[in-house]
Amino acid sequence: MPNPALTEEPADLTVSPADWTAPSFDEVYDQYVAFVWRNLRRLGVAEVALSDVTQDVFLVVHRQLPRFEGRAPLKSWLYSIVRRVSRQHRRWLGRKDLSSQSEPDEVADARAPSPLRHAEQQQSLRVLVELLATLDDDQREAVVLADLEEMTVPEIASALGINLNTAYSRVRAARQKLRAGLELRLAKERAR
Repeated sequence: MPNPALTEEPADLTVSPADWTAPSFDEVYDQYVAFVWRNLRRLGVAEVALSDVTQDVFLVVHRQLPRFEGRAPLKSWLYSIVRRVSRQHRRWLGRKDLSSQSEPDEVADARAPSPLRHAEQQQSLRVLVELLATLDDDQREAVVLADLEEMTVPEIASALGINLNTAYSRVRAARQKLRAGLELRLAKERAR
């Protein structure tokens, strides 16, 4: 299965309530599989479990899509499912000892970056994941949606089911903590 995190994502399927017609499951899957994949990874789902947890998300979507009325953006509704499924997965993982499992072998891709560029990307990703791990769940979700998914704060508030001011506060606090963590990391590297 190709890594959906590398595919481009089209605009949200939300339309005005008067024009609302529910999208098909296939349309939702095609449009949002990359969004789901990325956000599961950002919410702490290990690479080895991404395919399974992505499938779990779309099982919920398949069951719930007929009841989705389009009152909120589809992306916000979908993110709320991603959030719940990732939390369930992390709780389940906390009860299991999966430290002996290894990453699956990856097939080389002709479009893949050079080994040096790949190493740089992996290092940057590790730093980002480490910094995101220092945040509490609420702040991590808010900053991921704001800065990585480029959702507006009203969309974030809707996706997380929180007050608009709370969403602004979480994004601001998370950015401050990330900035402080990165500055501390850089200061330590310079001191070496």
